[in-house]
Amino acid sequence: MAYASPGTDTSTDLDTDEKNQMLELGQFASLTASDSGDRSKDKQGQKVLRRLAQNREAARKSRLRKKAYVEQLENSRLKLTHLEQELQRARQQGIFIPSPGDQLHPTRENGNLLCSLDYARWQEDHNKQIDELRAALNAHAGDDDLRRIIDSIVAHYGEAFRLNGIAAKADAVHVLSAMWKTPVERCFLWLGEFRPSELLKLLASHLEPLTEQQLASLCNLQQSSQQSEEDLSQGVKSLQQSVVEILASGSLCPAGSSGNAANCSGQMAVAIGKLGTLQNFLQEADNLRLQTLQQMQRILTTRQSARALLAISDYFSRLRALSSLWIARPRG
Repeated sequence: MAYASPGTDTSTDLDTDEKNQMLELGQFASLTASDSGDRSKDKQGQKVLRRLAQNREAARKSRLRKKAYVEQLENSRLKLTHLEQELQRARQQGIFIPSPGDQLHPTRENGNLLCSLDYARWQEDHNKQIDELRAALNAHAGDDDLRRIIDSIVAHYGEAFRLNGIAAKADAVHVLSAMWKTPVERCFLWLGEFRPSELLKLLASHLEPLTEQQLASLCNLQQSSQQSEEDLSQGVKSLQQSVVEILASGSLCPAGSSGNAANCSGQMAVAIGKLGTLQNFLQEADNLRLQTLQQMQRILTTRQSARALLAISDYFSRLRALSSLWIARPRG
């Protein structure tokens, strides 16, 4: 397919159309001038006029189609350039995104790549929403406009958790490690994502002044979130302990020995079954995160909710920036 740049000149088409129209007009003039009283010539002249109008309309539609095609090519080029820039920034931040020439395993590595690309797209859309919210807040927009943007951002968090759930069904261990995030972000993860109670703590200095009722409600929300986190963490700890006991039980399976092969296979099957339950813990953790955001939204006013979401976004941005600085730090 030949590529047409945005600067493609359509003057050639216009000149050709005009020449054809001038030629037909000349023919029409010569016909009418030879015998203006002849009805057959009048009919032929009317046909020429209709043909001229049809030609003009066809030329106009052709120009519109060409213009739309050129614009579509340019938009595709811009999207491709933007995606390449996003992937490059993601690699610089330490997010796992293989190069096109990398050899990918047909299941696990392809899943890693899809998670990385989904996260990059989600982060791009999230940044646009945050920029819109920041601009609206600085412009003193009305509560209705702010509420619309806030609802959109919270729903977008829900979309991230939905994607996590799909990925966890395929590989819960991979979602738990969250290799698509930056190294520093992964140091502060809890079950694959942020810890809700920690976010509530960092919001305290960004939401003043708060009423006594709001303070009490936020305190209760933080305590209930922390209790749920401890319960889930204890459940994961018990799961890990049970897997350790399964692997440690029974006799050894030396290489080349077939005597205990069936026993070893049985142990691994039970261990894999245990690890499969990680998906449930990850789903409950994401539900807790979304519920905490929604309840925080109910406790706060519209403008307080806007400032809270901006503070959360800025915190994660600083984590990613810290990760970039950590990767680029001098060594030796």
